[in-house]
Formats: sequence, structure tokens, C-alpha cells
Amino acid sequence: MIELKPIYKPLFTTDKRYIILTGGRNCGKSFGVKTWEPLLTYEEGHRILSTRYTLTSAKDSIIPETTSKLELLGVSDHFYENQSGVQNLITGSEILFRGIKTSSGSQTAKLKSLHNISTWVLDEAEELVDEDEFDTIDLSIRASKVQNRVVIILNPTTTEHWIWKRWFEGYTKMIEIDGFQIPVSTHPDVCHIHTTYHDNIENIPESFLKIIERMKKENPEKYKHKILGGWLDKAEGVVFPHWIEEEFDVSLPYIFGMDFGVVDPTTLVKVAVDSKRKKIYLQELFYESGMRPSLISEMLRATVGEEDLIVADSAERLTINEMIYEGFNMQKAIKGPDSVKQGIRLMKDYTLCVDPDSQNLKKELNNYVWAEKKSETPVDDYNHLIDPIRYCLQVLIKQDQAFVI
Repeated sequence: MIELKPIYKPLFTTDKRYIILTGGRNCGKSFGVKTWEPLLTYEEGHRILSTRYTLTSAKDSIIPETTSKLELLGVSDHFYENQSGVQNLITGSEILFRGIKTSSGSQTAKLKSLHNISTWVLDEAEELVDEDEFDTIDLSIRASKVQNRVVIILNPTTTEHWIWKRWFEGYTKMIEIDGFQIPVSTHPDVCHIHTTYHDNIENIPESFLKIIERMKKENPEKYKHKILGGWLDKAEGVVFPHWIEEEFDVSLPYIFGMDFGVVDPTTLVKVAVDSKRKKIYLQELFYESGMRPSLISEMLRATVGEEDLIVADSAERLTINEMIYEGFNMQKAIKGPDSVKQGIRLMKDYTLCVDPDSQNLKKELNNYVWAEKKSETPVDDYNHLIDPIRYCLQVLIKQDQAFVI
């Protein structure tokens, strides 16, 4: 028989709605919560929604994990297992297992429609990047007569993630683990439990301990993030790791790059190139979703001059034609079969100088990562300003060979 470790006792004792569990590799946080879930069902009136961001089959994965915990707890006879969860036969409380993202798309609407949910456990929370999707489910957790909880389990990613911005930014204190400073949340709405492999040391093989000791010596930053659960300022594998902050050099000739979006943001960026010093100056001017052509036109009139050149996404020809009709000096970007790769290679030959107020551009540069570095294929995300920068370079940088962005 096993018992819940003391570090997880706040899952029972805290009166906070939000309980966040963070940690690195082999810290045991998911195991701890999966042990706590069936224990909570011994209180009457609970319906626990236990989710992972991706879940192909509860019957083949998460249900066997839970039944193994019931065996370890010595309470298997108290529970009934069905296709989508388990129920405590003594109290009637139950655990429902669901995935948020499936092959058919988001399940948020279906999860929202579940009634009398008292506790939502979100595992793999770092993969849920849409805060609105979280809020939709969160607002449906409102069972009466029992305490409501939202338990968030994640491996810390970058400080651009909405979880950091919502519950850590401006609400942290530093704790020292193995000589490293790790932030924990002091947000008044949050109970934060941070664990490391030290809290699970009796279950870790000697071979793994040797690996992480070597990592600590040879790559301390990786050790801090992967093993101790520290947060990153930049995502791992970013395409442009060495950009700097610097005021835009207005003495240089400049043009504007533009990307259109409906769900994605419509963006405008100012770009100038200093070929002698090998610098590209960048200033974000606009970043807004849901823009109709009339609003785009209004924004451009307030931002650019009549003669200023705007190089825009060629996929939106109708919008470009409308902007030309409105009197703007706009032309479509020329795209080739390897345009993204060529543009990235060119940008990496220069120092990217980002204006200090360009917050969304900084966010993109910190999260624009390689999907596959060997083939020079980046993810198709965090590129709503980076793409129009590439569009501008086909005009600003002249090469001996034809350069197609």
C-alpha cells in the first residue's frame, strides 16, 4: 500500500481554487495527482474531470494508470470501471477521463457541457496555449456543496506562456535548489507545489542519477530547466537566438512589411538595413486580430506616409488591390519554393536589432523554433511579424543573384 507524499497534502488542505504543480523530469508530480484523485472521491458529491491535452484512448492509457494506483492504494474493490472513467462505489463520486485535443479537433465545447464538475485536473498544461480555451472549461467548474478546484500540472516552458503571465509574472519568490534559483508563484489565488527528482529519489534508478549529475556539470542551464523545472526566457531551439534590443535607426532608408490575418493577427513592421554594420533594424507598429479592410486602411493612414512602400503577403491579393485602390504604395511579396529557408538564412547573416517597445516581435523571436533543424524547417507559428520582415528584405537587400523571399 502507498500513501500520498506530504508535499501533495495541500491538494486536500488548501482553500485556493487554483493548484499549480510544476517540476522537472522524474519529479513524480503526475503520479502524485493520479494518487490523490481517487482519494478525493471518498468525499461525497465530487465529479472529477481528469484531462490531458492529447488523449487518444482513455481505456488504453489513463484508465489503466488509475486502476494501477487503486491497486497500490489497496482500494480496487471500492471502484467500478467503465469506458470513460471510474466511480467510487461507497460515495458515488467519480473520475471522468477526457482529452482536450483529439484527432477530430478541440473538445472544449463538449467538456464545457459536462455538469456538476467539482474538480478539473489539467495534465500537460504547457501544451494548452490558448488561454480562452482554458477559461471556457474553467468557468464550467462550479459544482455546489463541495470545494471546487482546478489542478494544473505542467513542465515549465517559456515566460511567454499565458500560465506564467497569469499566475507568476509579478507574483514570484525565488527558492534555491541545488544552487539554482527557481521561481515559485505567490499569487493570492494559487497554491503552488513545485517538486524535483529529490522528492522522488527513492524511485529513480542510479543510471538516471548519473546522467543528470553529468548534465548539471556540462550543461547547467539545461539541468535547471529540464531537471529542476526552471522557466526559460526563450524556447529551446529558437531560430534567431541572438537578437538584441536597440532603438530603430531612423537615419536609414526603411520600408514596411505587412501580414494579413482574420484569426491570426494583421501585422505591420518597419524594417531598415545597415549593410556596412550588418544590422537589420526592426520596429513593430501593429499587431491586431479581426481586422476588416476598412480598419486596416484606417490604421495605415495613421501610421505610414503616402509614398512609403509596404510589401504585403501575396496570398491576400484582393486586400492588396483594395489597399492600392485606397491610395497606398503597396506591392505583393514574391514567394519562391524555398522562400522561407532563404529568408531565414539571410536574416541570420545580420544582427537583428529590435526596438525596445516591440513586445510581440520579441515574443515571436523567443518562440519561433525549428520544427526540424536539419531540413531548416521552422514551425508555422510565431511568424506573423517575422514573415513580413522577410518580405521587406527582398527589396532592401540586393544580391548578385536573384533573391526570392
